[in-house]
Amino acid sequence: MNIFVTGAAGFIGTNFVYYIQKNHRDWKIVGYDALTYAGNAENLREAMNSDNFTFIRGDIRDRDSVEKAFTLHSPDIVINFAAESHVDRSIESPAIFIETNVLGTEVLLDEAMKHNVKRFHQISTDEVYGDLPLDMPELKFTEDSPLRPSSPYSASKAAADLLVLSYHRTYGMDVTISRCSNNYGKYQHQEKLIPKTISCALRNDSIPVYGNGENVRDWIYVEDHCRAIEKIITKGRSGEIYNVGSNNEASNISMIRKILKSMDRSEELITFTKDRRGHDKRYAIDNSKLQRELGPIAFSQFDEKLEETVKWYSKSASL
Repeated sequence: MNIFVTGAAGFIGTNFVYYIQKNHRDWKIVGYDALTYAGNAENLREAMNSDNFTFIRGDIRDRDSVEKAFTLHSPDIVINFAAESHVDRSIESPAIFIETNVLGTEVLLDEAMKHNVKRFHQISTDEVYGDLPLDMPELKFTEDSPLRPSSPYSASKAAADLLVLSYHRTYGMDVTISRCSNNYGKYQHQEKLIPKTISCALRNDSIPVYGNGENVRDWIYVEDHCRAIEKIITKGRSGEIYNVGSNNEASNISMIRKILKSMDRSEELITFTKDRRGHDKRYAIDNSKLQRELGPIAFSQFDEKLEETVKWYSKSASL
């Protein structure tokens, strides 16, 4: 099996490369990444020491670069992690999100079709559904929930999803989509909530929290997400969307307090700031379709993996 992993030097892409190397030693992996601020080739140093991994620096918007890579490596499966993903940045500079997340996906789809790729898998997000009210905990997003994106980022991801589905309907292309909840684990950029909280706490700096911090997210350990992707690309039905979540909801403020407690830092570091524009209230994923069709996933124990994550970032900061 030859797989082509875009965004391979990013957070989830890096973890996916290592997951596949550990569990499918006979698979050939091509990692493709533009190495923007959010991609770090250093994360892949161990992977590059393996003969089943090849790294290419390239931008998914660059048709010539993608075409050359596909011609050289003849991938069976393309997994598109590559994306601009930070909501705050999308509010300030929407254009790059449209260019990368929509136009870049179109380039990949065209080249995948031209090179007879067997399956194209799009990594999406639960943010395409918008948000849920805080006072109705029984509500969760299903694959049939309407798309109601709140930010330029989530709108660009929703557009990309629709484009992927259109290639299935119009051209008969074999595609799948996964929409996942918030990930945590190693290699995440420090602009994100958990690594940012750890980094600030290590320096005893104030930790900014939007609004009152009561916004709720469904958190999944990144390796569990990788395991779900593996199931989808090998067993998922063509043309289908699969929601990926671990039923582990927590408010932002409770997450920050949990991290501070584990680091023995004072909650006085918390500083409440003006809320973000269009800030989604709550995300919650119904993952029953994934579990029913592709088999159960044993999700990691949250407190244990969060503690491991805190220790990893703390150690990395001290190196």
